[in-house]
Amino acid sequence: MMGDKREKGSATASSPMELGSGDGDEGGNKSHMRTAETLLRLVPVALCTLSLVVMLKSSQTNDFGSLSYSDLGAFKYLVHVNGICAGYSLLSAVFTAMPRPSTMFRAWTFFLLDQVLTYIILAAGAVSSEVVYLAYKGDDAVTWSDACSSFGGFCRKTTAAVSVTFVTVLFYVVLSLISSYKLFSKYDAPISFNGKGIEIAAFHT
Repeated sequence: MMGDKREKGSATASSPMELGSGDGDEGGNKSHMRTAETLLRLVPVALCTLSLVVMLKSSQTNDFGSLSYSDLGAFKYLVHVNGICAGYSLLSAVFTAMPRPSTMFRAWTFFLLDQVLTYIILAAGAVSSEVVYLAYKGDDAVTWSDACSSFGGFCRKTTAAVSVTFVTVLFYVVLSLISSYKLFSKYDAPISFNGKGIEIAAFHT
């Protein structure tokens, strides 16, 4: 009987320690995940800034005339989008690095902004890549000759800027998947359907 009591007592005494160890492991995992997400959000800051700087320097003057990124609306749009991308990526990395409790409002905010940025950057890259293609190949249907045979340096810089933009898109696809998982693994969608109609759930902070 005494032996049984000692065993039960020791088992009971060790339970809080085991629970504490489990909490520590869980906290460590969350910390590692937060660090990894922060780094993933910092990389687009460098990529967007690089693409922006290369595009801003995309200009060339020779015997055939002069050509600059500002002469084409698609490239000006790409510059603006990269500026927005760099700013949002930096701010989101700062907020992600701060150890705050997760809330529905915060999860939905990251999810929506990540989705919007992904599509905006993708659209800018797609439109700019079409312009680069026409600059290299021209368009016989409208008797538009290629420009890269005369402005090779300009075309190489714009191609590099567009390529970096598509690398940024890949990072934002990953970030969108992460924010989607963090949102829908913890919270339900704000709109649910039932037999009587649509029920809109309230956001709880």
